[in-house]
Amino acid sequence: MRRMDVAVLGATGMIGQRFIQLLEGHPFFDVAGLYASERSEGKKVAQVLKIRDHEFNRETLETGIRQIDVHEIARNCRVAFSGLPADIAGGIEQDLAEAGVAVFSNASSHRMRDDVPLLIPEVNPGHLELVRSQETFPGGGFIVTNANCSTTGIAPPLKALDDAFGLEIVCVSTYQAVSGAGYPGVPSLDILGNILPFIGGEEEKMEREILKMLGTLENGEVRLADFDFLANCARVPVLDGHLESMILTFEAAPELHEIESALSGFRAEPQELELPTAPVRPIIVRQEENRPQPVLDAYAGEPERARGMAVTVGRLRKKDRYLKLFALSHNTLRGGAGGSVLNAELAAARGFLR
Repeated sequence: MRRMDVAVLGATGMIGQRFIQLLEGHPFFDVAGLYASERSEGKKVAQVLKIRDHEFNRETLETGIRQIDVHEIARNCRVAFSGLPADIAGGIEQDLAEAGVAVFSNASSHRMRDDVPLLIPEVNPGHLELVRSQETFPGGGFIVTNANCSTTGIAPPLKALDDAFGLEIVCVSTYQAVSGAGYPGVPSLDILGNILPFIGGEEEKMEREILKMLGTLENGEVRLADFDFLANCARVPVLDGHLESMILTFEAAPELHEIESALSGFRAEPQELELPTAPVRPIIVRQEENRPQPVLDAYAGEPERARGMAVTVGRLRKKDRYLKLFALSHNTLRGGAGGSVLNAELAAARGFLR
């Protein structure tokens, strides 16, 4: 596959620096520019470093950051990975797409547009076809978004179970890490020894996004999934890793061993294509009674490039017609930059980045 030059937007933020991490030595993509606001113009990555669990190479640390310039990016890069805050991302991403750049965004600005794929490659790879309807973008420009970090962690297991047994009702309660709030996250006096039972807009995002992702593409439009979905969201004093409790009902009446088999055996197009950032096992089922845990399971996934990209599920229990379980995912890898990188890998493999 021909290598492509890419830009990272929001290179001083948590998600932007996860993009930089995942693009080091990437087999498809070469980073041609790191961009942020004018306040960061001329600074090196080492001066604004926020990621503490990855050792960046010297060349990366010495790379300078430039102020966002749409025309410069469009001249030099086929792809832009956007870790920009939602309040500024929308217009910049739109301008880049209109200039012929393929934008893979972590921001929420365009997620619910009818012509924009809200994409998780293991869940709804066919929705990538929506970019063909983005006719306002000339020269191969388009926008693809990933989902909210809390939605992303439950979407693969829900997809596996919906395909196998038909979902009727999904009730989820989230226990979300502070890194999901960006850097520097939540003030320590608010979160240490505490739980915050409100994350603005989070429940509404989850309730909209999951039905779009698990919906079907029909005649160029997404028909929303028709199961009931309810969410409660809370912030907890954990650094990385969103733990989510789910209670489900099904159209069928599966036995517990059938449910476990559907989850652990789940594979999808990224695994078939052996995309670089795709985990070999997208869903890992743990049998221990006290798993998954953020400190033990947030970085699940193999090979090395896919660390943090698997969803870990555990504590599967049945009570009458209800299934109870927990799911855990890394919110800035699987639920953030890693999701967008995998989206771009799928687009490249499907020929959308020629």
